[in-house]
This record gives sequence, structure tokens and C-alpha cells, in this order.
Amino acid sequence: MRLITKPDEARRLARTILSDILLYNQAKVKEGIEQDSLFNVLTEELAEGKKYYETMVDEGIRHSSNFFNEAIVDVLIKQGGKFKSEIW
Repeated sequence: MRLITKPDEARRLARTILSDILLYNQAKVKEGIEQDSLFNVLTEELAEGKKYYETMVDEGIRHSSNFFNEAIVDVLIKQGGKFKSEIW
């Protein structure tokens, strides 16, 4: 297994992981956005995704960036903007 050592590849991997979480858990994402409980509803999925990300990306990149959390915002939360929510 080759560790990812380039920031652009790490960012892409994070976005891919979150896109998969969104794709396979659309009902949970909708519920989480509508109920303002996204992180509670997706606890297991996000933990599994982050664990995978950490096994694939070089430690130096992980510590000098925030790509996984940025992908949560860019992929899950921004895409979830189409759902009615008290928070927006």
C-alpha cells in the first residue's frame, strides 16, 4: 500500500470518502441536517471514513492540514443545504 504524500491527493481522497458517505447515507444526511444532528446520526460512518483516510495519508500531511474536516463541510453540509433546517 502506498501512502499519499501529496496534499492535492489527500484532499481528493477526503472528498471522495465524504462523497461516498453522502451517496450511501442520503436519508441519514437529510435527517441530520433537518434535525441539526448530523454528527450524531453519522458518527459511525464519519469515524470509519476518518480511520480509512488516516491509514492512507502520510502523517505529516494529516498534521499540517484539515482536509477531512474541510470535506465534511464542503461535501456533506454544503450539499445538505437543499434540506430545510433550523440552522439556515
